[in-house]
Amino acid sequence: MGIGGKFPLAGVKHIIAVASGKGGVGKSATAVNLALALSARNPAHQVGLLDADVYGPSIPTMMNLSGQPEVTKQNLMKPLTNYGIKCMSMGFLVEEKAAIVWRGLMVMSAIQKMLRQVLWGPLDYLVIDMPPGTGDTQLTISQNVPVDGAVVVSTPQDLALLDARRGVEMFKQVGIPVLGIVENMSVFQCPKCHEQTHIFGHESIQNMCQELNLDILASIPLDIRIREASDKGEPILITDPEASLSKAYMQLAEEVVRRIPEKQQRTAKAGP
Repeated sequence: MGIGGKFPLAGVKHIIAVASGKGGVGKSATAVNLALALSARNPAHQVGLLDADVYGPSIPTMMNLSGQPEVTKQNLMKPLTNYGIKCMSMGFLVEEKAAIVWRGLMVMSAIQKMLRQVLWGPLDYLVIDMPPGTGDTQLTISQNVPVDGAVVVSTPQDLALLDARRGVEMFKQVGIPVLGIVENMSVFQCPKCHEQTHIFGHESIQNMCQELNLDILASIPLDIRIREASDKGEPILITDPEASLSKAYMQLAEEVVRRIPEKQQRTAKAGP
């Protein structure tokens, strides 16, 4: 039997959810670079990336992958691999320009398929790029597999933080520990004068983290290279691993790895 009635994925040691309260805050780019950073920090570790955004899959583009997965004799799909990361996405299973118009039950079935009918193992870490919001996908994943922790991504803008709070509360309700917050688009540095500007503010996210007893795991600046890398399918951790942006994602990976056992211990101590 799995943990709390949840059955682990065969051969997968740790599952990390990357989530956001709303779209457009850079969640998928964070998930991609977190997966790459987890792989880079220890080349012996195997890392996977599940694109759980059924309606708007973006991992195929960001990871420069296309085509359909092979199927084994056991009727398991083989993840597509690039940059050393095993990937699965609804974008591999439907036509690129196809509109996915599904009801909730169909979405839940698709998520189950990408969790249970994929030859994931052996993996040290599976990073799940969750869709924005608090809907069927989040509920399906939280009820079916033991997620070690969630990383919530938000810009420091007040409106985005309102939705980030809802995301944090959702994870609390389903019993998934929140490892911390990623402050995305934290600051913009003018490429000409090099002056730094907090376009989306800064104090609000610090106040929120203090109220919720959470830490900011990493602050990622607003940088055109992230957008360009995402569009080209050439993540900056691959093209320029020594860049300050890459180092920020490496810091995120270190914090996530450090906090997973901490959260597990706290949960165990809090039990009956």
